[in-house]
Amino acid sequence: MSTVPKAKEQLDRIVESIIYLTTEGRRLARERCARYGITATQLSVIKMLSEIGDLSLSRLSSLIRANNSTVTGIVDRMERDGLVRREQSEDDRRVWMIKLTERGRRLARGIDIAPWDTLRNAVLRLPEREREQLLLILSRVAAEVAREVTAQESESQS
Repeated sequence: MSTVPKAKEQLDRIVESIIYLTTEGRRLARERCARYGITATQLSVIKMLSEIGDLSLSRLSSLIRANNSTVTGIVDRMERDGLVRREQSEDDRRVWMIKLTERGRRLARGIDIAPWDTLRNAVLRLPEREREQLLLILSRVAAEVAREVTAQESESQS
């Protein structure tokens, strides 16, 4: 057996695994969200704020890979529903921080937030050395994807 078909088969299995994890994560998130009357994006925002803490609109936009105007609409709806509130930053009055309300914190504590918890539990079952390797490899893959996306965006704007 030549190495080219083996390498292609390996590559296909890696990509299929990543697509499976992404698809399954979205399915789990949609199911959980439907139970609580929120969207998958709102669930992600709640989880990020719960895990990371208060975030500026621009940092939140960066983390969920959306432009500020899109995130403003998401935050507007979440604020209307009593899940988050905006407060001016004490450090820079031009910056608005997005914070979970008590209702948002209760929701974050009350929801078994799949796919985060499901994936986290699966990764925790790996030996520590394998987790470290996985982190290194996924970080490198993410950086390569980011570079390729940036290059493609630059090309399309030229």
